[in-house]
Amino acid sequence: MLIRTMGLFWKRAHVFWGKGNNAGALGGVWSRGKRQDPVDFWDQAGVYALYADYQLVYVGQTGTGRTRLGQRLRRHTRDYLAGRWDSFSWFGVCQVLKHGALKDPPSVRNAKFNEILDILEGVVIAVGEPPLNRQGGRFGKGVRRYLQVRDERLGPTAQEAVADILNQIGRMRKDLRD
Repeated sequence: MLIRTMGLFWKRAHVFWGKGNNAGALGGVWSRGKRQDPVDFWDQAGVYALYADYQLVYVGQTGTGRTRLGQRLRRHTRDYLAGRWDSFSWFGVCQVLKHGALKDPPSVRNAKFNEILDILEGVVIAVGEPPLNRQGGRFGKGVRRYLQVRDERLGPTAQEAVADILNQIGRMRKDLRD
């Protein structure tokens, strides 16, 4: 199996890209898992797509050299694509081990031709979302989709901050009435 894990339409704003000695992180939980610790896909190898308002703007690959998914995406936050994307999808070749670490990229010696075509078709359908494709891609049974986890180091979201302020105002009003 070529593609082992994937994340679809993760939000750029929910990623901690790293600062100083703190490395970045791409946290996700298995979509069918129950209460689990997030897996960090920063060192994943594979292909990725960048979107602006859900419109595909760029496709790339990572992992053939030393640069992996997180580093490559972080680079796009600073290069000529910096202000031109707000979400991304990724398709990884590294499997997640039981303790949550990523396994090294596999060798692809005995892949079956029809399986490779199914996987390639699946990636293109997931990335491009063609309107006339009714069925999703056929990745195979061993592929796990991961849902993004917003990094806590980013602090509260705007909605959380507003809710907190409204709660504080409500408590102050109550105190004034009492």
